[in-house]
Amino acid sequence: MVMQTLIAEDVLQKRVAELGAQISQEYHDSDNLVLVCILTGAIFFFTDLSRSITLPHRFGYAEASSYHDGLRLSDGEVDVRIPPRLDLKGADVIVVEDIIDTGYTLEKVVEVLKAQCPKSVAICALLDKRERRVVDVPVDYIGFEIPDHFVFGYGVDMDDSYRHLRYIAHETH
Repeated sequence: MVMQTLIAEDVLQKRVAELGAQISQEYHDSDNLVLVCILTGAIFFFTDLSRSITLPHRFGYAEASSYHDGLRLSDGEVDVRIPPRLDLKGADVIVVEDIIDTGYTLEKVVEVLKAQCPKSVAICALLDKRERRVVDVPVDYIGFEIPDHFVFGYGVDMDDSYRHLRYIAHETH
């Protein structure tokens, strides 16, 4: 396999810091800010973003998958699990996602989170494949809009590998 860097490490880190500063400014008066990491792909982005936010905040996680036992679920079907101890009532929630393509996953995640009666729910995605969008989900913070390439690195996987890369890459032929 031949990999090509799509987004270099220094460019990623600069943009994550910018997003953290923007969130810090826009939520400066929030007394209950909660970041929710969508596992597993967003974990590196989530960690770096959390560290760049200068406001006190809590965090939790949600698991969302359109696959079960290695098989893709029907289009639009997403399995979402959040831990029962994650209390979001009255919170300003920011969902942190690695990549958005169709929008099905985030639509379902937001629906599940809103059932806990948060004050607000915003979405922060590292990567946005806008041209693949099927469901119109409002994305409040976008790291990078990317073309419809299969990408990996910085938490995003290729067959559960390459998450460890410090940059975003795609396969070339």
